[in-house]
Amino acid sequence: MNHTDPQSHQETTPAAPCTRAAVLSAVPVTAAMGRYLTPDTFIIACDAGYRNAQRLGVQPDLLLGDFDSAPRPDPVPPGTIILPHVKDDTDTHYAARWLVEHGCKEVVFLGALGGARLEHTLANLNTALFMAKAGVRVTLANERSELHILCPGTPLELDKGDWMYLSLFPLDGPLQGVAEEGVFYPLENATLTPDYPLGVSNEFTAPRARLSCRSGYGVVVLSRADG
Repeated sequence: MNHTDPQSHQETTPAAPCTRAAVLSAVPVTAAMGRYLTPDTFIIACDAGYRNAQRLGVQPDLLLGDFDSAPRPDPVPPGTIILPHVKDDTDTHYAARWLVEHGCKEVVFLGALGGARLEHTLANLNTALFMAKAGVRVTLANERSELHILCPGTPLELDKGDWMYLSLFPLDGPLQGVAEEGVFYPLENATLTPDYPLGVSNEFTAPRARLSCRSGYGVVVLSRADG
């Protein structure tokens, strides 16, 4: 048995490839996080993520989940994908796989960081890496942080905005050929390894920072000032 198969569902297929999407997971968000949504954003609510859709004042284009963290809506909206409780994918990862299959090129995850269960944040980082390796530009955000995936051979340019700190961590092994520009601690042809946090708590010195690496995948964390 493939534990990622839905028990029953009415498949929802967008009229055109859902180029830009948002995945709403279960960690509560504030209405201010609606700044990450645009009118053309295809919205997937995962399980209790439908509560975040209500907080953001949006209607999901697709609702899916096993509904173990929130009651199944009654009535169930048309097109809802009901997943089994016993499965390999998390609800969020199933949504990610669905988006990759439907042509998504850019995604933001809201309600996917923090919360009472740290393992879900780590699982969502795994899911973000999966999507980045499939060629999707990925952002994970909460009220105080924004995460991006650095991919080999694809420079990442990030605006300072109101961010204070910029950190870079390897995700799946060493990051090699790392360069960081526009930051207090610049790097050139550096190697970052998972057992030493060399890339933590850098700071912007220019309106825009530029990061790149030759091999490996990393997570870039933008954070606001303490307090």
